Amino acid sequence: MISRHLPNILVNMLSLISLGAQVAEQRRKLHLSQAALARQAGISRATLDALENGRTGELGFSKISRLLAALGLELKLQTASSQRPTLDELLDEDRDDQGLDRRR
Repeated sequence: MISRHLPNILVNMLSLISLGAQVAEQRRKLHLSQAALARQAGISRATLDALENGRTGELGFSKISRLLAALGLELKLQTASSQRPTLDELLDEDRDDQGLDRRR
C-alpha cells in the first residue's frame, strides 16, 4: 500500500513504477519474453521495457488494458487519499524531478 501522505503526482508515479514491476514479474512467471508479450498486447517492446524499468512517465489506458489482459491481470480501483502533502514531501518531489531532468 502506498502511503496516504505522498503527493498525488508521486503516488501516480509510484503506482506506474509498481505496475511495471508487477508486469515484469508476471511476464517472467509466464516465461514470456518482452518481445512476445509486447506482440500479444499490441505495444512496442521499447514501451514495455520502459514500463518494466520505471522509465515511462505516461502510458495510455488502452495500452495498459491490453498488456494486463495478455498477462491475465486486471486493475483494481481504490479510494484515493485527499490529504494535502507536507512541505518536506513537496521539496523531496522537486529534488526527485530535478534528478530525472539531469538523467535525460
